[in-house]
Amino acid sequence: MMRPVDEQAFGELAGPYRRELLVHCYRMLGSLPDAEDVLQETLLAAWQGRDDLRAEMAMRSWLYRIATNRCLNALRAGRRRIPAEPVPPFSPPEPTRRGEVTWLQPCPDSWLEGIADSAPGPEAQIQATETVRLAFVAALQRMPPRQAAALLLRDVLGFSGAEVADMLGTSATVVKGIVQRARASLAQLRTKPEQVRTGAAIERDLASRFARAYVAGDVDGVVALLTDGAWLSMPPAPHEYQGPAAIGAFLRASFGYRGDGEVLLVPAGANGQPAFGSYLRGPGQVTAVPAGLIVLTTGADRIQAITRFHVEHLYPRFGLPMAWPGPGGV
Repeated sequence: MMRPVDEQAFGELAGPYRRELLVHCYRMLGSLPDAEDVLQETLLAAWQGRDDLRAEMAMRSWLYRIATNRCLNALRAGRRRIPAEPVPPFSPPEPTRRGEVTWLQPCPDSWLEGIADSAPGPEAQIQATETVRLAFVAALQRMPPRQAAALLLRDVLGFSGAEVADMLGTSATVVKGIVQRARASLAQLRTKPEQVRTGAAIERDLASRFARAYVAGDVDGVVALLTDGAWLSMPPAPHEYQGPAAIGAFLRASFGYRGDGEVLLVPAGANGQPAFGSYLRGPGQVTAVPAGLIVLTTGADRIQAITRFHVEHLYPRFGLPMAWPGPGGV
């Protein structure tokens, strides 16, 4: 049995896992505030139940067991903070579809720094660098929660089937079946494999070209960077547009609304992808105000998706100010 642990010693034991637990909760819930709340619940529950911890070697799996079940409880109880659908200030064109996952939020790159490098299990099918990208996190939100949990624990975090079974209160045989179904679901929900990941230099160039065109209100310039099947989405608004023509029509309406207003794009880091905090300065105004965080998903030498998040209240988490005085940006 482990010797008694005081608060300082417990903090030293649990501290190294805090950041990776936060990212785990984000993957499960798709929301920054919800992930932060569940992490605090997890650490409190771990402290209160510290006498159940038998050895230091068990700390990581013990914490993940608590965090995962807290996330599942939050999802079952409907505790996710689903924001109200925003009303656009202009008349947008008819969308291609209305999306289901409108509560998804981006994850600051700062959350990804210093996470322990845990090798995935022998059956892993997922590249570790892909598991915080928007397409992956969005796919998790479309899965049954226990499928998503089992997939993360087994394939992303590298726990054994027996360990996952213990965390989820079931058998290793059941976990194997859940993970197999989750992998099949993921293959259908994620980006097609023939769409190759963009190299870093090309990705930076695409982001720079996009920013210049977007700031200039150059719809044709933005459209020229898109794949034929590109998507534009704007959580928590459900409107989604697919293809250069549909995206171009929306951008023309949006750029037309801003009129003589000035748009600034300030580079930010989100989900390991190119991102910008956008700001809008009206005619005669000195200060530009937040106008949505834009995250780009690239593939090969084109942009596969533009996701504009209405999360202005979360700007400080991305190192962005709540107002941009004077000239600047891209």
